[in-house]
Amino acid sequence: MDAADTIAAVEEATTTERSRIGSDKALIAATGADLSAEAIWTAAATREAGVADALESWAGDTAGGDAIADAFDRAGRAASERAERIDPAPGEPDALSSHLDTLEGTPKRVGAGLVAVPLVLDRFYLQVVSFFVNEADESSADVVRELRSDASDLDLAREALEALDASGREQARDAAVEAVGVAYEEYASALESMGLDPKPVC
Repeated sequence: MDAADTIAAVEEATTTERSRIGSDKALIAATGADLSAEAIWTAAATREAGVADALESWAGDTAGGDAIADAFDRAGRAASERAERIDPAPGEPDALSSHLDTLEGTPKRVGAGLVAVPLVLDRFYLQVVSFFVNEADESSADVVRELRSDASDLDLAREALEALDASGREQARDAAVEAVGVAYEEYASALESMGLDPKPVC
């Protein structure tokens, strides 16, 4: 199982969860039903800042060699730069960011931080783009499109996965699936607390 196979396995295993966290209920869950531009930007800043903190801390604490340390550093700096483009200050860490802080071991960190995070942020930003398009705020929608393109890039994940051995890639795969599950559970719990069904209405 090479890097591409690992990512494909994560995508296949999390199809349902990613579909739901990228649904039109995503922003309701992320903001507690406060569908204002400020609340949505705050949710974005919160996610990016939490990811940046975790990844940047891992860059100096990895047993995976220079390639993986460099991938963590570059991904962390990219998340920090995205957070700086967003005006509201971040709020309390979201579940995925808190989960990242608990991880030990380079393969698990590669899977959760470099594979799962881009997959989750891709789905989140999809709905943020839609929000600003519906608000006829094309300037903000264009900014979010740029954020989404950068946040969802899996190139660094591929580089880091290639630096792992086969066992490491299996651990990374499992950790990525678990991390997407953490993001989904937060989404589902938030909606259920508001009396909403996290499953799509068919």
